[in-house]
Amino acid sequence: MKTFHCTSCGHLIFFENVRCERCGIALGFIPETSDMSAFEKAKDGSWEMKPGASDVRYKPCRNYAVEKICNWMVPASSADPLCHSCRLTAVIPNLKARRRRYYWFRMEAAKRRLLYTLAALGLRVDTREEDPNAGLQFEFLENRRGNKVLTGHDNGLITMNIAEANDVRRERVRVAMGEPYRTLLGHFRHEIGHYYFDRLVAGTPHLRSFRALFGDERVSYSEALERHYRMGAPADWGATHVSAYATMHPWEDWAETWAHYLHIVDTIDTAQACGIGMTPANPRDPKFAAQALAGPPSFDSLMKQWFPLTYAMNSLNRSLGMPDPYPFALAPAAVKKLRFVHRVIEAKVSR
Repeated sequence: MKTFHCTSCGHLIFFENVRCERCGIALGFIPETSDMSAFEKAKDGSWEMKPGASDVRYKPCRNYAVEKICNWMVPASSADPLCHSCRLTAVIPNLKARRRRYYWFRMEAAKRRLLYTLAALGLRVDTREEDPNAGLQFEFLENRRGNKVLTGHDNGLITMNIAEANDVRRERVRVAMGEPYRTLLGHFRHEIGHYYFDRLVAGTPHLRSFRALFGDERVSYSEALERHYRMGAPADWGATHVSAYATMHPWEDWAETWAHYLHIVDTIDTAQACGIGMTPANPRDPKFAAQALAGPPSFDSLMKQWFPLTYAMNSLNRSLGMPDPYPFALAPAAVKKLRFVHRVIEAKVSR
């Protein structure tokens, strides 16, 4: 993700900010331009960008103006009260219950980061209203007595258990299941992977190559799920997969690999936007054989950035006594799968 500055005073700001901490002006994200801007209210009630570099007026998403959940803007001429991101959410938590507003905020913030990365890759996400057949929809649900909500995807409907927004609960599950990595954003990236399998791979010429790399997705999912939780992942899963869960079924292998690819492109984009470069004491060390990216990166250039960047990230965290932010090791077979994801996306956006 690129860096943002307050357009009023130039202060460095974050993607989630709603107000500049230096000058106090209101901030909002404009999805049409993928940029943050400072805003002031005009006499007609609309919001105008500061400085006035554009005649286009905006209004805050209803979940910005009323619920304080969102910071995205909507063109003032639009009849929609919600921004594109919030229109994708069909069911929100019960806000009368304790901490549910906070959980909803966390869910929407993670979803907006997901959408930013997809847009940067050239992948547009349509709502169900825009495309009834292939549109996307989210439901944020919680467990009820006798009814456990499972996070998952079903034909364009992504269901998220709001308990994943509870950091303590999510960490307990991560430890209990022996997972090295479990985050809210990771869940969103995984589930959107299932959605894009249906859109970009199933029924396309890519399917033969998919099966050669990931396996035959026609095998019974229910049997694979039961076997995985009964027997666990093979001991040598790291030689072929990005995670132990990816061994469960070819669909899950694809979704885990897709999520991992989004981790890579977004983290590299953010590092470069922040001016992070590798100048090691020993530049001949192959771990630091990074190359600057110029234009749309090739997959090889992404990998040449990724390995030294994650080495540095983990080293910095260890210096602070913190766990590795990137607790993975990518085997050549897993890299081939990541290359396939890159190729599928390239084929989509080049059409």
